Amino acid sequence: MGQPMKFDLIDHVIEQTDDRIIAVKTVTLAEEYLQDHFPTYPVLPGVLMIETLVQAARRLLTKATGNPRLVLGEVKALRYGQFVKPGEALRVEVAYLGVDADGHHRCKGIGHVIRAGEATRSETAAVTGRFTLRPVLAGPKRTSG
Repeated sequence: MGQPMKFDLIDHVIEQTDDRIIAVKTVTLAEEYLQDHFPTYPVLPGVLMIETLVQAARRLLTKATGNPRLVLGEVKALRYGQFVKPGEALRVEVAYLGVDADGHHRCKGIGHVIRAGEATRSETAAVTGRFTLRPVLAGPKRTSG
């Protein structure tokens, strides 16, 4: 069985407090997934925009909870507004809203495009939504054989 793919999508963290993080993902033509998404118009896939929000939230919550093993629980009210093309960056901001009765950590996030050569973000969001992260659930131990 092959190794699972891992994408470290956070290039750098701009700012982090106890309940908020701002981070950046720069999109380059060197990224393999752009060969297929889309061959004549490469853009950051929407699912990787969500993953960028999740990775930023995980960094924020790992510091707050001490638990680095948090996975995506659910996504609500997700909207896409703009493409992120090679040479551009996705600037994400995630706010921690608290923990619910099930132990799921509630977050809301937004991502804006920073165009090549520009210092400010676009007015229209590329991605926005609410989501939860939950601790990894331990399953039964596997035995070989």
